[in-house]
Amino acid sequence: MKNLEQHKENAIDFYKTAFEGNPSKAVDLYVGEEYIQHNPAVANGTQGFIQYFERMQKEYPNKTVKFVRTVAENDLVALHTHQIWQGDAEYVTMDFFRFDNNGKIVEHWDSIQQIPEKSANPNKMY
Repeated sequence: MKNLEQHKENAIDFYKTAFEGNPSKAVDLYVGEEYIQHNPAVANGTQGFIQYFERMQKEYPNKTVKFVRTVAENDLVALHTHQIWQGDAEYVTMDFFRFDNNGKIVEHWDSIQQIPEKSANPNKMY
């Protein structure tokens, strides 16, 4: 149980560190021997991750992220976030991270959806 809580904390810290403009530091602190990327907009490996977040920091320096919920099971952590980017574009994201036996992140999947102006129901997406 303790590892699950530590994995959740590390996933959040990894995401925040990269999102706030320090992807190299995030990799150094939280990524294992490999980094398998499943987001088709980001190159595989740590360099692809670093390049993507450096570009996002330049293009969207005032973006914000709120962590809505975190779920952990076995070697996986899921983050559900609410993000606001320039132009008031709002997104809901779901990220999944796989941890190795050393407690380091080695694989990532995500799904990103812009929050529409109109909805068929009154419920939030996060």
